[in-house]
Amino acid sequence: MSGQIPSRGQVDPVDVENSTSSVAGQTPPDEPRSSAFLRDLMGGSAVISVLAVVLALAVGGVLIALTNAQVQSAAGYFFSRPLDLFTAIGDSVFGAYRALFQGSVYDFRRDTFAASIRPLTETLTFATPLIAAGLGVALAFRVGLFNIGGRGQMLIAAACAGWVGFSLELPYGVHLLVAVLAGVLGGAVWGGIVGLLKARTGAHEVIVTIMLNFVALYLVSFLLRTPVLQAPGSNNPKTPPMADTAVFPLLLGPGYNVHAGLLFVIVATVYVWYLLGRSSLGFQFRAVGENPNAARVAGINVKNVYVIAMLLSGGLVGLAGVSQVLGTITTGFGSGIDAGIGFDAITVALLGRSRPWGVFFAGILFGAFKAGGFSMQASEGIPVDIVLVVQSLIVLFIAAPPLVRTIFRLPTPGLAASLHSKKKAVAK
Repeated sequence: MSGQIPSRGQVDPVDVENSTSSVAGQTPPDEPRSSAFLRDLMGGSAVISVLAVVLALAVGGVLIALTNAQVQSAAGYFFSRPLDLFTAIGDSVFGAYRALFQGSVYDFRRDTFAASIRPLTETLTFATPLIAAGLGVALAFRVGLFNIGGRGQMLIAAACAGWVGFSLELPYGVHLLVAVLAGVLGGAVWGGIVGLLKARTGAHEVIVTIMLNFVALYLVSFLLRTPVLQAPGSNNPKTPPMADTAVFPLLLGPGYNVHAGLLFVIVATVYVWYLLGRSSLGFQFRAVGENPNAARVAGINVKNVYVIAMLLSGGLVGLAGVSQVLGTITTGFGSGIDAGIGFDAITVALLGRSRPWGVFFAGILFGAFKAGGFSMQASEGIPVDIVLVVQSLIVLFIAAPPLVRTIFRLPTPGLAASLHSKKKAVAK
């Protein structure tokens, strides 16, 4: 009966989740909007990504301390002088991350600001292909496709852009644009093959991209030993240097390596942001990514979406290959031109939560890891593999949001609203 107080041994359904509710049929007060917003913000994907990086750096600090010779020596006489151990741990971890910062952001040891800021430009140089490839992988993720064919798409794009870069004679500006378009088109075609096979035959994109990675590797390796790509008169599998008219100009002068490829990447980021968030094609991409069956019922041509998405994804990854041959390695390239960027892009896309600007800043972070890792090794004697471990741990923590929420005691977004809805339903 409504308003009756339950007797001993009975459980009021309303009190299952909230023991402060008094009588059956009485609903708990609504949670303030500000509290709900703060709860969702603290448990959201952006905070999880930041905390995943913090956790990875913390675990990396433990590994740095364990492998440090001074820490190991101080641990041998811990009970006689325990303070020495903690001092050695602090010095090793602080020194490592200080070197990482000085090698990737700002070097306080330099005399001038122009020299001190050079590490940041190195970070941007490393980040340029990572952002481009990460955008391609993220775009495929949003459509529900797993593009791990970045290596093959980069190799084909590098071969196309490189061939145009050293074999054609065109005016300055035109030559660069033609080379960029050739590389992007080559990557798009290589990615489009995956989308076409996925749409027409149902072939799994993971298997197809893995196979096409090997096809591209052996194809480019073969062409590097033929007159198509090999430098004339050379026995090494390497191309001639790029023509000066086909090279990305340096943005800050000859003292820095950051080049105009960064501007192309910024434009690509804005384009992907507009495509996914402001265009009808982007709406179709997101609909297919959420539920392809429902999208098909709604009238969306899912097969065409797969093809178009992989074309665009391959083109963006191809831009990473273009930035390598026209901006970073302009003296000629070999079959290792991809430098593992095609696989690192998966990590960048995951850390950026497949959002264009998230990928952009994630690419800068990983560019800082690459630039600062060499400084850590040179100044502190720390193996550069520690940076790879940190990157792997970032992926691990991002793939396990409940673990991060448990460690930092974060709320689950939407959980309170869901419980509140259930209470109302039970009370009714």
